[in-house]
Amino acid sequence: MPDGTPLYARVWRPVTDEPVPALLEYLPHRLTDATAPRDWQRHPWYAGHGYASVRVDVRGHGNSGGLPGDAYDATELADGVAVVHWLAEQEWCTGRVGMFGISWGGTNSLRIAALAPEPLKAVVTVCSTDDRYDNDVHYLGGSVLGAGMHAWAAALLASVCRPPDPRYAGEEWRDLWARRLEAVEPLVHTWLSHQTRDDHWRHGSVREDYGAIEAAVLAVGGWHDPYRDTVLRLVEHLPRDRVRGIIGPWSHQYPDRGLPPGPAIGFLQETLRWWDHHLKGAAASDGAGDVMAEPLLRAWISESHPPATVYEELPGRWVAEPSWPSPHVAPVTYGFGGEPVVVASPQQTGLDAGRFLPSGNDADLPPDQRDEDAHSACFDFPVPLDGEPIEILGRPRVTLRLMAPAPTGQVAVRLCDIAPDGSSTLVTRGALNLSARDDRDRSADAQVGAREDVDLELNGIGHAFPPGHRVRLAVSSAYWPWLWPRPDAAGFTLDPVGSSLTLPVRAHTDDAVAFEEPEQSAPLGVSTPAPLETPEEARPERLVLRDVAKGEWTLRVDPRHGGTRVYPDGLEYTEDAVETYTITEDDPLSARARSEWHIRLHRPELAWDVTVDTRSEITCDADAFHTSDEVVCKEGGEVVFHRTWEKRIPRTTG
Repeated sequence: MPDGTPLYARVWRPVTDEPVPALLEYLPHRLTDATAPRDWQRHPWYAGHGYASVRVDVRGHGNSGGLPGDAYDATELADGVAVVHWLAEQEWCTGRVGMFGISWGGTNSLRIAALAPEPLKAVVTVCSTDDRYDNDVHYLGGSVLGAGMHAWAAALLASVCRPPDPRYAGEEWRDLWARRLEAVEPLVHTWLSHQTRDDHWRHGSVREDYGAIEAAVLAVGGWHDPYRDTVLRLVEHLPRDRVRGIIGPWSHQYPDRGLPPGPAIGFLQETLRWWDHHLKGAAASDGAGDVMAEPLLRAWISESHPPATVYEELPGRWVAEPSWPSPHVAPVTYGFGGEPVVVASPQQTGLDAGRFLPSGNDADLPPDQRDEDAHSACFDFPVPLDGEPIEILGRPRVTLRLMAPAPTGQVAVRLCDIAPDGSSTLVTRGALNLSARDDRDRSADAQVGAREDVDLELNGIGHAFPPGHRVRLAVSSAYWPWLWPRPDAAGFTLDPVGSSLTLPVRAHTDDAVAFEEPEQSAPLGVSTPAPLETPEEARPERLVLRDVAKGEWTLRVDPRHGGTRVYPDGLEYTEDAVETYTITEDDPLSARARSEWHIRLHRPELAWDVTVDTRSEITCDADAFHTSDEVVCKEGGEVVFHRTWEKRIPRTTG
């Protein structure tokens, strides 16, 4: 880097003496272990198709030098720009660069594209966010994301405390590790200290100025990923001649990996067409077809399906949209009707929400919503038996006429597909902190006792409600652990007169959208030793416990991050985590989130054995959040670092 800090990289190059374009994936998640299996599926494949494919660890992570900072901070982005220029200057590069990535890497691609380094001509961004405040793991509708913020902050703390690998970092690994550990600060401190959309969040959000992006952008998302609305906003706001979007049925994963829900697509082939067009100037005559002649948005419409926590493949079809907003989609509004109803949901409402970041595990998705519906005010709209399916594509909107008994509160809204047997499948959802009802930039108390109309958008979705089913809108005043409860649990009165649901109803079209079958390069060859316990003894992925006498509910989550893996280079890597979310059904101040992590890195040939153990916890009272974090690092069984943090963070709008 310009300041002399080395960043660790791995480069796959095609066997040629001719210069080629370069592709960059840039993120903190340790290329020599954490992302290595995934990297081996795509970087060698790109090299085999005529690109230098490059994976770089962010400063302060993995085997890179320097100290860690906040996600997407100015140093990280400046380093990314420097890497783009470095690649363009190599003798084996044509001077044209593309960036790609998923989640952090996809968001970095957008952020660096917004800084407009001249060599960066194209981007493929997957499951990424354009709005770090209201479309990331931190906040939703102005409310603190309990599970999202806590789990991700805890995971990042455990991750950043892992040491450089002496096989790759050399003899300096211990000094690098010691400097890194001394600089570590739990990111939850920063995230909870910015409870409105202030300059901290604007800095990391391309939504503030889409016009700053000059590179061509292929935006890809999945309906079971919480960041999918980024795709809809990018295809709406970027110039048509340099953006295309794809939204499939997928979770928070690359769409070629075959992880549920499917079907998977030939994602690498699709991106190759993008790179060939924008980095090589390949024309339709080259055999792949003109990628810019594709529809602006290709989206999956799911058919109705029974509720389940995992689907190998979802039924449905692909549709093509020539522009966005779509000429095929029209708003259809349903009024509620009826007498006013008091909504005062018990605090455990939301335990059946599913995982905030589904990644293809068996218990990721929401189960049958009937228990949640019982804690909500529900409004049903039948789909006529003799009619056509109601097909929706886009973001449903809800207007609620509320009377609040307290100045603070929150609203959670779920759209469900109700089958004739009564089963309730979650389609999409949204939430609103009443203090942020006018603007996410500031906090304003609700008018106690006054009727007030509030508007909120639900997450985008493609779904078909068949004849004989019912469209259900379910409204609750709690949604734990997705939303951290507000201090006052009084709920609100909902007046159906003046309340409505507006669906983005799509006219049926017969579209010829097709993708190739997935291709990948040969796998890395990581082995996973069989666990000692039997399947019956294995820890449940998601377990709900109820203490009837105390009225206390506990959700225990095993995020299934990988167990033990043995790499071809000799590394033995073990990772284990447990998240616990506890609340008492009548006390919002009883909310507690806790994560425990254990990581071991072992190289028998180097007699290298390191463990990292972390504990992270968030509790609250009416005035403040209380965070507690602990890190213990050992080398050869001896403690080399031990630190705890205790912090009180005032509650403002959160």
